[in-house]
Amino acid sequence: MEIVALGKTGLNVSRLSIGTGSNGWNGRSNQTDLGLEGLRDLLLFSHDKGVTFWDSADQYGSHPHVREALRHVDRRSVTITTKTVSRTREDVETDVKRFLTEIGSDYVDIVLLHCLTQVDWPKRYPDAMEGLARCKEQGLIHAHGVSCHDYGAFQTAAMTAWVDVVLARINYAGVHMDASPADVIRTMELMAFAGKGIYGMKVLGQSKLAKEAGGARDAIEFVMGLDCVHAMTIGMTSRSEVEANVAIVNELSQ
Repeated sequence: MEIVALGKTGLNVSRLSIGTGSNGWNGRSNQTDLGLEGLRDLLLFSHDKGVTFWDSADQYGSHPHVREALRHVDRRSVTITTKTVSRTREDVETDVKRFLTEIGSDYVDIVLLHCLTQVDWPKRYPDAMEGLARCKEQGLIHAHGVSCHDYGAFQTAAMTAWVDVVLARINYAGVHMDASPADVIRTMELMAFAGKGIYGMKVLGQSKLAKEAGGARDAIEFVMGLDCVHAMTIGMTSRSEVEANVAIVNELSQ
């Protein structure tokens, strides 16, 4: 699996990330439904295949599963993202310390403010931004950023220096995206020019595009062809899905 620089964050990640939040919220997801051992084993299988970038979130309930998997690998071999919906400095800092305990690590590579939906989010949540900045200064996290569910919020992220990493909805068909692919790509190009790390989600349009004529290959190829996207996360629930997506990414990386 190709390892790439995640913008100018100083983090190097596998081109493919395993997501743990398909249909995820309120402490569960399709991946956590596999159970503690089931998702642990899938994370370890992915790691063996070179997928060393793991995307988690408090809202998915996947921290314990990540913790179990980390017991069996070198912590330094994995890049872990998690996310918080807290919006005050105190709550964000409390969350990060809890995340470290739940994940079983003394640092988390990336923490994102999850599900931002307002164009003026930096004015609304400066304390949350300060909280993550303080955690970064203390070495508890290595980068901070955003996951946006609104195009205005996404555009604001492109213009906000505080943002190190962006989790962006992107696919060729505009399925479950915040704007047209062309508009999102233009904004991601601004982000990449500014040195932000960008990784894509909804690459398969919540599995819809995998069922179309070109299948997962066409969807993955589209995103990998964008210079402004460094990596992508795909929610996978079986070894066969991991093997298939890894094969596509490795073929397209040659």
